[in-house]
Amino acid sequence: MEEIRRPDNMVRITTPELAQAFVEEQVAAARAQIGDGRVLLALSGGVDSSVVAAILIKAVGKQLTCVHVNHGLLRKGEPEQVIRVFRDEMNADLIYVDAVDRFLDKLAGVTDPEQKRMIIGGTFIDVFAEEARKLDGIRFLAQGTIWPDILESEAGIKAHHNAGGLPEDMQQFELVEPVRILYKDEVRLVGKALGLPDNMVYRQPFPGPGLGVRCPGAITRDRLEAVRESDAILREEFEKEGLAGKVWQYFTVVPDFRSTGITDGKRTFEWPCIIRAINTTDVTEVTVEHLRPEFMDHLVERIIREVPGINRVLYDFTPKPPATVEYE
Repeated sequence: MEEIRRPDNMVRITTPELAQAFVEEQVAAARAQIGDGRVLLALSGGVDSSVVAAILIKAVGKQLTCVHVNHGLLRKGEPEQVIRVFRDEMNADLIYVDAVDRFLDKLAGVTDPEQKRMIIGGTFIDVFAEEARKLDGIRFLAQGTIWPDILESEAGIKAHHNAGGLPEDMQQFELVEPVRILYKDEVRLVGKALGLPDNMVYRQPFPGPGLGVRCPGAITRDRLEAVRESDAILREEFEKEGLAGKVWQYFTVVPDFRSTGITDGKRTFEWPCIIRAINTTDVTEVTVEHLRPEFMDHLVERIIREVPGINRVLYDFTPKPPATVEYE
């Protein structure tokens, strides 16, 4: 792999003006690199891939094909937002793939976290490669690699995002990485300059396996839906409470065990829902956000009343260390 260096004299992007200048520079660079070729991008809806998509739409328009794979592990409303923003508003060439059944069928009965990750990652590559093979003339593969990815790769912490996971017949693609020398805060400013919506630009960190890591144990459709619905309530209420831009990450987990409860005078045997809200500067250590008691009461009431299968709400007060951010 060619060594990538952030220019020593590069000015940190800290203002809208600098972000706009970066956009113009990368649009010109992408046009020069791609020419009249075609480029392919796996568009998850996260900030990095969304910013790359927006830059390349400005640069080469319909020469870019975006593939959005719905594996059933996305948060509520995310596939619809990707379609609305990129296909409807930006007029992108967007392929939407509904692969929910394919993913969930393969995950049925699998309890080991690493095996679940391998199935999700491997199936994603298979689906993406299948869509790529249907297209003619693809010469470039765009990726949302950012500067911390490069640093972690060089330090041996994790593999650099590249085409290495793709089948051999797709290894010939030339990479297009417009934001590879940016930090995450810079990527967000560039996203704002491109006109992307705030809830996409300032989206919380989201694990690659999606809600799969927040549904510990064997993933079932009903428990996965309980995670998705409770997460949507939590995000909505954090927005109303003014916490959306202040708390680094917040989400729900629905573990694979049940407890006895009472609803409308009748015994229930349903899942608990765990709320986790944390702050950090570098993710090596995290602290727990302490919520107002009245706000916590409101969250409990809404989740129990609105989410089928939940009869108990818990709050995770454990920092990192000893706990990690996610449960799997």
